[in-house]
Amino acid sequence: MAGGYSVDPLVVGRVIGDVVDMFVPAVSVSVYFGSKHVTNGCDIKPSISITPPKLTISGHSQDLYTLVMTDPDAPSPSEPTMREWVHWIVVDIPGGTNPNKGKEILPYVGPRPPVGIHRYILVLFRQKGPLGLVDQPPCRANFNTRFFAAHLDLGLPVATVYFNSQKEPATKRR
Repeated sequence: MAGGYSVDPLVVGRVIGDVVDMFVPAVSVSVYFGSKHVTNGCDIKPSISITPPKLTISGHSQDLYTLVMTDPDAPSPSEPTMREWVHWIVVDIPGGTNPNKGKEILPYVGPRPPVGIHRYILVLFRQKGPLGLVDQPPCRANFNTRFFAAHLDLGLPVATVYFNSQKEPATKRR
């Protein structure tokens, strides 16, 4: 690949490839766990990501978005036999707002990486119209973001941000 793509953190982190295809970002998303701003490839401790992140989507209120959060490294990065483990699905989120304004299809579950460093990927799609009732995936393991997007005719992502997380030592002293 030529040009500026080589330094794209989504390429470096293999988010493009493992989870999504190459896309052109069209909206901006800001993601915070507490006061911690999520940037591509940053480390977020499981203990601060127990509750859903504060997430704000740019764009117009007449546009609707779908948010999917998955872990392509479950149960371990070296043997991701459960790829992708889906952590959160929200549809019908109006642009300029946050997931609280959408319909939660699958409730948020925070990162619980058993071994190794896992990537947690938040993918945003622009919907062609309201989705309304969407079937919940039968299980969280072996979810496929691409199939899900194709099934709902969502097209390519319009924004993606990912963070890394790993198990915290049980006896941590500050």
